[in-house]
Amino acid sequence: MGLKPIDKIKSVNGGLTASTSRSSKTKMWMIRATTSILVWTCIVQLTAVGDLWGPRVLKGWPSCFESSGGLNAVTLDTVSSLPAVVLPPKRVYKNNGYLMVSCNGGLNQMRAAICDMVAIARDLNVTLIVPELDKTSFWADPSEFQDIFDVDHFITSLRDEVRILKQLPPRLKRRVELGRIYSMPPISWSDISYYRNQILPLIQKYKVVHLNRTDTRLANNGQPLEIQKLRCRVNFSALRFTSQIEELGRKVINLLRQNGPFLVLHLRYEMDMLAFSGCSQGCNHDEVEELTRMRHAYPWWKEKIINSDLKRKDGLCPSTPEETALILRALEIDRNIQIYIAAGEIYGGERRMASLAAAYPKLVRKETLLEPTDLRYFQNHSSQMAALDYLVALESDIFVPTYDGNMAKVVEGHRRFVGFKKTILLDRRLLVDLIDQYTRGSLNWGEFSSAVKQTHANRMGNHVKRVVIPDRPKEEDYFYANPEECLHSSSEDLLSST
Repeated sequence: MGLKPIDKIKSVNGGLTASTSRSSKTKMWMIRATTSILVWTCIVQLTAVGDLWGPRVLKGWPSCFESSGGLNAVTLDTVSSLPAVVLPPKRVYKNNGYLMVSCNGGLNQMRAAICDMVAIARDLNVTLIVPELDKTSFWADPSEFQDIFDVDHFITSLRDEVRILKQLPPRLKRRVELGRIYSMPPISWSDISYYRNQILPLIQKYKVVHLNRTDTRLANNGQPLEIQKLRCRVNFSALRFTSQIEELGRKVINLLRQNGPFLVLHLRYEMDMLAFSGCSQGCNHDEVEELTRMRHAYPWWKEKIINSDLKRKDGLCPSTPEETALILRALEIDRNIQIYIAAGEIYGGERRMASLAAAYPKLVRKETLLEPTDLRYFQNHSSQMAALDYLVALESDIFVPTYDGNMAKVVEGHRRFVGFKKTILLDRRLLVDLIDQYTRGSLNWGEFSSAVKQTHANRMGNHVKRVVIPDRPKEEDYFYANPEECLHSSSEDLLSST
């Protein structure tokens, strides 16, 4: 009888022990489950942060799903050497509305326009929507902004100046999709006061304004210093090409550097330029007819009837390959230097390039330096191809443009900014006269060469004042060719906040 209570106690204790064991297992299971949920939540959050920061920041970090060999390849030194991302503080301002812009023209015309639009948006205290690129021009390039430029860097590097969004807020986006938007082309070469007095009230009234043309819409001169410096900052820092374009550009530059110094020749003797300008020097009858048909096919090329000979004598035609060979020889450019042709397909092909190739046998192009697989994603994307040429031109020992188009001007200004690198700016009007005299026998080679060198002694991209011609902006120096307001201070000062 006295043992029964003990048995009962044992029985109760056994039940408690079993219950405690089950409770402990339940708690352990709950802890493990909670831990797993927290770990996966962290992974999801880190992945989202990686998408936000972009591949530039996280490209050195191993993936959670890489093989062990890949993990071993990434050392602690690599991880610790990654630079910290320091973003400029956001500028706080009352938003007056939203500015949408559609750029027109080729890569460098659009590049300059983007710089202008950022400066205008900053001055008006509005939010800029990432610019739309031209897809309907002669080149018919379908590239979006993010296919050419690092869009995240563009937005974040300028956040201390202006708010930039990839798209409109949903309510306003829906309104635009329904066609309820105020769209207009701003007046060319306008002062910033035009945008303050004419465009800003429209933005405040309609909340969103779309500028459907952007080429040369902001004056070269007479703008506040902060506007001019911001144009430079966008051009030289914020507009960075995508990592794919930059990496391929570095590859081309390294291949060239392996064989010594190189000259980049922007030989703008391409079909579209000849059709647009009406220049047909050296072309046969069939080619002249073809160029004329093309000029009449594009309604936005307003000048239709053009006298090619008169235009050439005025220095308004791109130098031909044959003329270019004479000019380079007269300037005593080393015959053995590598010459990188920064251009599309030369009109007339090998027939027109023969004299230049004979004078300078080390002619190369991106298509001859790279494998076809390197360029497969760039085919039929003229702006991306132009971006490659831009990078190579910027790094060259000598840059020689044969026509003062947008690429020639923008690269000229960028080379001034990075240290007044040698850029030979051809005086085509005088050169045409000298070449004709030499061809006729009025000048011998020595006289011709001496005259060419003397003419260009001070046309090497050195420091000069920008020529200002009031009321004739098309004839004065282009801001982006000589951004002198940004050349007095070092590039570090200008870009210190990016």
